[in-house]
Parts: sequence; C-alpha cells; structure tokens
Amino acid sequence: MAVFTCHSVALTGLIGELISIEVDIAEGLPGFTLLGLPDTSLYESRERVRTAILNSNFKWPNRKTTVSLSPAWLPKAGPGFDLPIAVAILGSQGVIRVDGIEKTIFLGELGLDGTVKSVRGILPSLVAAKKFGVTKAIIPIANFIESKNLSGIEIIPVSSLMYLVNYLNSGELDEFEIKEPISTKYLPDMSEVAGQHHAKKLIEISAIGGHNLLLIGPPGTGKTMLAERLPTILPELDLDSELEVAAIHSIAGTNQISERQFKTPPFIAPHHTSTSVAMIGGGSSWIKPGSVSLAHRGILFIDEAPECARVVLDALRQPLESGVVLISRAIGNIKFPAKFQLVLAANPCPCGKYSGKGRNCTCTQLAIRRYLQKLSGPLLDRIDLRIFVETPSHLELVNPEAGESSEIIRERVNNARKISYERFKDERWKLNSEISPEGLRSRYRAERKAMAFLHNEIEKERLNARGFHRVLRVAWSFADAKGRNIPNEDDVKAAYLARNGAEFL
Repeated sequence: MAVFTCHSVALTGLIGELISIEVDIAEGLPGFTLLGLPDTSLYESRERVRTAILNSNFKWPNRKTTVSLSPAWLPKAGPGFDLPIAVAILGSQGVIRVDGIEKTIFLGELGLDGTVKSVRGILPSLVAAKKFGVTKAIIPIANFIESKNLSGIEIIPVSSLMYLVNYLNSGELDEFEIKEPISTKYLPDMSEVAGQHHAKKLIEISAIGGHNLLLIGPPGTGKTMLAERLPTILPELDLDSELEVAAIHSIAGTNQISERQFKTPPFIAPHHTSTSVAMIGGGSSWIKPGSVSLAHRGILFIDEAPECARVVLDALRQPLESGVVLISRAIGNIKFPAKFQLVLAANPCPCGKYSGKGRNCTCTQLAIRRYLQKLSGPLLDRIDLRIFVETPSHLELVNPEAGESSEIIRERVNNARKISYERFKDERWKLNSEISPEGLRSRYRAERKAMAFLHNEIEKERLNARGFHRVLRVAWSFADAKGRNIPNEDDVKAAYLARNGAEFL
C-alpha cells in the first residue's frame, strides 16, 4: 500500500509547527511503530487509536504499521495527534478518500468508543495552521466555541471518528447545534463599594493609563472589592487581543473559554502561597503559561502580597518591564506574552490594625518595618500608584444611595483612552504606561513648570530615573482624565503624590 499523509499542528508555547503524519502499512510481523520524538501520552495513542477504530466498525491493519511524525527533530506532545493518526491509518487502507485534504489539519483526542474529545491549544494551533496556508481544520465539536471567531480558515467540528469518515468520503456535513454556554458568573460593580472616593479616583486613573497599583489598608476595608472591580471599568478587548488572550487560556486548559468570550479583560488572582513556576509558567514536556501570562491584557491581583515568597514577587519585575516571559527548558525556549496591570494588596502591619492613630495595633515598630520590607524596593519602584484604603465611616456604610456604577466610570475611561489613542496613533504603543523614556524626554514632556518640579525632586534625591519616567506617565493619565493636551504642574504633582501614597484631592 502507498504511504498516506495528513497534517496536524504541534505547539511550542504559542508557536505552532505544521506536522506531517505519514503511515505505511507493509508486509511483516504485526506491530505498531511510532517515530518522531513522541512523549509518553503520544506513545499511548496506539491503544486509543486501535480501540477507537475497531469500535467505529473499521478494520485495524494486522500488519507492520509505521507512523512517522515529521519534522522528526521537533518533540511532539499530547493526545491531540490521535485523530490525525487514525485518519492516516484509515487512509492507508483505502477507507478514506485522499482528495482535498492536502490543506486540511486534524486535531483531537479519541475516546475508546470513537468519540472525538477536546484538546488544549486549539486556537493557537489554528492560528499557526492559517499561517502555513491551511484552509480547513477538523476539530472536536467541544472546541468549536473558542475557534468560531477565527476568520480565514474553515472549521469543521466533528463528534466521532465514524462521522468524520462519512464527511471525508461524502462531503456531507450534518447540521449541528452548538449551545452557547450561559454564564451564571456574578459580575461585580463599582457602585457596591461604600465610600473610598479617593481610592476609586486613583483606580480610574490606573485604568486610563494601565498603571500598577498598591492597595494598603486594614482587613475588611474593601481592598479586594476594589481590585475585583477594576476589570469592569476597563475598555473591552478588541478582536486581536481577545483571540490572543483566548489562545493563552486554551493552552493552559482553563475553563474560562466556556464561561465567556474574553470581551472583559481577564482577572487573575493567584494565592499568596503560589510558587515561582505557578506565577511565571513552566513544566517539563508540556510548558504551561503562568499567572502572569493568564493575566495578559488584564489584571494580576496578589492579595496579602507581603505573605508571598520574596523570590516569587521579585520574579514579576522582568515581565513588568518587558511584557513577555521567556521559559528555558531542555526542549527549548518558550515565550509567552505577559502585558498586565499589577495590583498588590497589603495590610499596614502583621496584625492589620495599624491605621488611623494605630491604637488597636499590637505590633512593634520593628515588626511593622520588617513586614512591609518583604516588598522589595525594586518591585515597589515599579508601582505607579499607592492607595491607602481607610475604613469607611458609618455614614458611608449606611448610605442607601449607591455610588457611581462601573458603566459610568468605564465611559470616562473610554473617553480618556480615545485621547491617548489619537495622540499615539503613529507610535508603537497605545497606553500612557508604555511611553518610552526617549518619548518622555522629547515629544511627551510636561509643561516647563512641571518638568522643573521633577528636576528639583531628582536633585534632592527624592526621585530616581525610573520614578521620573513613571510619574510623567501617570501625569499624562491625569491630563487625559481632565481633557488637557499636555500635563501641567498640578497633574505632575498629583502623580508624584499618588506614587508616594499621599492624598491629592
């Protein structure tokens, strides 16, 4: 029999490589040989594919069967090659027509009864296949929702191996119904936060420019509530960002794809006991993105930040600057995007009661100093806004009138961002927090008096070079919020005080 070939995709991070699955059935002792650097889960595909083929009323070749996955130098992982291997084996026996599958890829895991099960990484696999000129993709029906917004490639969802063979031979596609998941997830709103007018104003500024936040206050004052509602005042993601975020979550295998379609920026809140691998990403044969990549285009919130291991917090410094994470393993270097807003929350002391006059606090000054020093200076230097969240007054707590809703605040944020998008239309960045140092020294300087104020603070050694740039970026967000064309002295002073945690209103 002639060698039969079909195609699939192997992922290395978000980068996909087109894989050719070749099957040769020859005379000789019955056996099954799998070539092409397969991992353990791929080695196990022999029994899954054999049982699925038999239970789908097709014949298993009782001869010497050789399956080659090329290019041979690239490691292959995961059960997603079950379906293309089964197709190639059936094709080599003449069960499947060979016409019209040259530019088709097959992705899916096979159940023992011949059903096609969902796999991770469908969306980035389809994006990669599209770049290689693939025009059609056969995928599990369970993965259809996450891929339906991708244009330029025909998506054929299948439920079983028998159904797929019938489609390939007849070209007839039965009508199918995909039930959109109904999200029952509660959507928080900023109007539910009692008081905290100063904190809400600074959070709005952070949403305008994409700035990092530190929330400090006693337990129960609303730090977590404020952080959870930050995504609700951010603009919705555009289609490119939506697909990018969905691709990362597809690789990670999270359930968020079934809950929503990533219109709202993601909100990721890892526990303070998370390890560096969980935060940054890693693994051995299957490299998974960490929390910083899952929060791409959204919010990474770390509650009880001083309780985090210092090495975990300091690992955030590199992705905060570069917007990407590079993971080095024996199989190669994997790069994941990681452009996120960092929101840290911390108590003012170990017991959490050091606020106001501090009368209820039982901590020593040394304990307080050691507690806050767990947040390293280099990390705090990358925090643009520090907010002290005080306990709301009893009048604010019992006030029946709700505050501003997230929708009202988001409208102001959208208006301010339109100003910045227009200003940066010829630049490589879109947000105020991304303005380059060179741009801040030339085209995007503040007014003369404002720059003089910052230069004076540098001379007094109260501001370093990184702080100088970050204050200017926040000042642009203050200016955009007020509709100014250029930050003035008031905007720069407000940004400077907000960086140091002082009241500015």
